[in-house]
Amino acid sequence: MIGSVLPFFSAPVRQILLTLPTRIQAELQEIRIRESRPLEVIWSTGHGFVAEKGGLSPNPEQAYRATHKDCATLLELLTQHSMYTFEEELKRGFITVAGGHRIGLSGRTVVEQGKVKYIKDISGFNIRLAREWKKAAAGALPFLLEPRDGSVYRTLVISPPQQGKTTFIRDLARLLSSGGKVNESGRSYRSFKVGIVDERSEIAACVKGVPTFDVGPRTDVLDGCPKAEGMMMMIRSMSPEVLIADEIGRAEDAAAIHEALHAGISIVATAHGRDIEDAKRRPILRELLEAEVFDRFVVLHRRTGAAAPPGPNTSVFDQIGKRMDDRLALRGGMTL
Repeated sequence: MIGSVLPFFSAPVRQILLTLPTRIQAELQEIRIRESRPLEVIWSTGHGFVAEKGGLSPNPEQAYRATHKDCATLLELLTQHSMYTFEEELKRGFITVAGGHRIGLSGRTVVEQGKVKYIKDISGFNIRLAREWKKAAAGALPFLLEPRDGSVYRTLVISPPQQGKTTFIRDLARLLSSGGKVNESGRSYRSFKVGIVDERSEIAACVKGVPTFDVGPRTDVLDGCPKAEGMMMMIRSMSPEVLIADEIGRAEDAAAIHEALHAGISIVATAHGRDIEDAKRRPILRELLEAEVFDRFVVLHRRTGAAAPPGPNTSVFDQIGKRMDDRLALRGGMTL
């Protein structure tokens, strides 16, 4: 996984990252580069600093400190030597690269009329590594299908940042688009036409419009498009049965979701929050929840421990907040 982002780094940073233990490289979630400060890495079970002489160290005083040249090289390669071309990304504070990896940026903002125009003097980078974990959504899938007609329940996936929302909906798109068996008892479900509005290019990780992650054989992707506008475009042009979008929360997102529901389309969306009650504290989400837009809620938490399986840990709730899954149900897994 680290190999796909190594070409963006300067030679010194690239070489020192390759000194990390193989297991840590395989589990890396974030690489944090801050100019003149310790080089930090975060993996599934911990974090540490990359020592100046190579390997890991818990002591920041022993860490390699990124130079101005390291940061300038990284920014030039991320923007393909054209900051102007990436003006919109710089305004949003992140750049998404091939593979769905998102690089967060920090520095000095330039503000016009009270809004951020772009970030300059960029000195901090958070390289968030995207991962494809197939069957991440398999345990929750039986609870997201209407038992009478097999349709997909309108679903909101909730979790704090970096707990697996994008991983979950990516795999759910694959499962719904593919069709298969719901569980070991042999009950099958049909495949669906799935539309993904991938505003940040993280769900499908498209390169020149073509997904690099497996999102299923019947899935169409609108890449790099604002969610609200993209949902309306999908409804008008691609006739999806299931529409998937990441990180809703604006008024225009809510309006597009209502429009999709009026068109008879099942919505699967994600939102930041610790749980359903936390989501209700956000005005736009509260309006959607009070309107009973969603039939199911999936709350995600990252698995912990060295022996933990890949993918997020899921809890599924019905429209009134009653938990539907239990350990026995999820232990059975899926036959897909």
